[in-house]
Amino acid sequence: MAMKTDAARSCTVSTPDGPFTIITGHGGSDGAADGVDRTDYVLASGWTAEIAELVGLIHPSLRPSRTEALPEEECDGFLARAVAAVRSYYCGENSAPGDVPVLQVGGPFIERAWSRLREVPAGTTLTYTELARISGNPAASRAAASACARNAAALFVPCHRVRRSDGGIGEFRYGAAVKSALLRREKTPGLE
Repeated sequence: MAMKTDAARSCTVSTPDGPFTIITGHGGSDGAADGVDRTDYVLASGWTAEIAELVGLIHPSLRPSRTEALPEEECDGFLARAVAAVRSYYCGENSAPGDVPVLQVGGPFIERAWSRLREVPAGTTLTYTELARISGNPAASRAAASACARNAAALFVPCHRVRRSDGGIGEFRYGAAVKSALLRREKTPGLE
């Protein structure tokens, strides 16, 4: 089980879709004698400069007690890796965010849905019903929609690749314009 992290680090970068903030921190026990996970993860990310907004999306068991905001030029280690993945994404390497570890806590179905979303290649979309099916419960399309709504790690867990079954763009925490721009950037066919 994941443990609450005392401190996290964040960085906000400019993107064509607006400011994008990443919060990174540690998870639960990694087998170390002291029970502390020294593995870094993206805990939350999204198109906002409001760190508190993103911290509020982090599951209470992982929510940091404080977050150190760093300018991009001072980012190092894992935070720099996450920032580089976002930069690479915006330079056309659409799969780059998928290589960065993410840690989120939800129920078994929701965690499976987040994991399956990370397997959806750029340039393709699926419906909430299809996400439910590949997540192990074909009848759980509402739960699949909930997994997208509860996703704290936008772009790293690409919930923007899920559309409504009628082909519509669907909802997105950061707005339909950002979702459409991301799908166009990924050269997704069939955009309206």
